[in-house]
Amino acid sequence: MNDRIQTAFNDQINEELFSSYIYLAMAAHFERMNLDGFTNWMKEQAQEELEHAMRLFDHINRRGGRVFLKAIGEPPSEYGTPLEVFEKALSHEQHITGCINELYKIALEENDYPAQIELQWFIDEQVEEEENVGRAVEQLRMAGDNQSALLMLDRELGQRTGEEEE
Repeated sequence: MNDRIQTAFNDQINEELFSSYIYLAMAAHFERMNLDGFTNWMKEQAQEELEHAMRLFDHINRRGGRVFLKAIGEPPSEYGTPLEVFEKALSHEQHITGCINELYKIALEENDYPAQIELQWFIDEQVEEEENVGRAVEQLRMAGDNQSALLMLDRELGQRTGEEEE
């Protein structure tokens, strides 16, 4: 694993850990709003992002590279309405997609085939991430100010478990 790839993978570990922090902050926001289903969904998402960081961590180590952990940024503590929260989550996932695409581009430029294979999993995962968050955004838009619809969606999103994401 060359230095450029190693650095890029380490940077992505930091992005994934920050993602986990963002989703934990969103979970705390929903907890304050007494929306247990949204809280659960965000906690599951935070755990998934941590797993993504560990997948990158393991890839570096399997290839004889060195993991360099950096400070994780502080996420916002206020997010607004459930729709605004999920819109911010979608925007964040689109940012992560861009980061993964850039990382894949570096792997191509460096002719690092093992990195390309590993990153294909992340590319597929980001399609799923954007689809899932985008669906929640659309459903929240449809719900509008209807509190009953919001509570139904809260109940539905509360059904998410980690096993479903495999």
